[in-house]
Amino acid sequence: MRIATWSGPRNLSTAMMYAFGNRPDFAAWDEPFYAAYLAATGIEHPLRERVLAANECDPQRVAERCLGPVPEGCPHFYMKHMPFHMEPDFPLDWAESCVNIHLIRHPARVVASYVRKREDPVMRDIGFEEQLALFEKLPGPVVDSADILQNPEAALSRLCEAIRLEFDPSMLSWPAGPKPFDGVWAPHWYGSVHRSTGFAGPEAPLPELHGEARELAERALPFYERLAANALRV
Repeated sequence: MRIATWSGPRNLSTAMMYAFGNRPDFAAWDEPFYAAYLAATGIEHPLRERVLAANECDPQRVAERCLGPVPEGCPHFYMKHMPFHMEPDFPLDWAESCVNIHLIRHPARVVASYVRKREDPVMRDIGFEEQLALFEKLPGPVVDSADILQNPEAALSRLCEAIRLEFDPSMLSWPAGPKPFDGVWAPHWYGSVHRSTGFAGPEAPLPELHGEARELAERALPFYERLAANALRV
């Protein structure tokens, strides 16, 4: 099984990668198209030059690797993807051979977390519009991060059932610290998840945002709500 999980940033996506990557039957790949996206757009991101130097920048070659041999000879492959990394001319037909999962989180939480790592985000940076468009092209189970944090075992069991994969309790915890499949951008973005040994537990009430951050979350909300209407019931 090849799983392509699509989500925006600050969206429990790394913890989900750790959950699947901790299974003995899965290999994991962190944001395969990130370097290709940076190279194609010229956008400035933290650790940009390190990302470009360490990763394949040709989107066609990345796509071929998505369907190539699974690392470490594992029977299953988990790929963490960002919809907004997929530029219009990037190949996407490879994903038709994958189980596509769509991970979502309330935009107020996404924006509140994102601005602590990178200032002045715009809609493209948080990816809600691109995720809805991609969901319409590549439908699959939608999972709300709030449900996972509320009851990780129930939510992940339900997801595994939906994709016809046997649930493994090893998905519920992992060793603290960096993982061998982390992208080179991990030192900037993954501090909290590196300190974790499992899912953090139910989230607090929605954060209160102000100014441009609040406007951004409000613009993203309709896209989130349309995705959330398709979320798995736990």
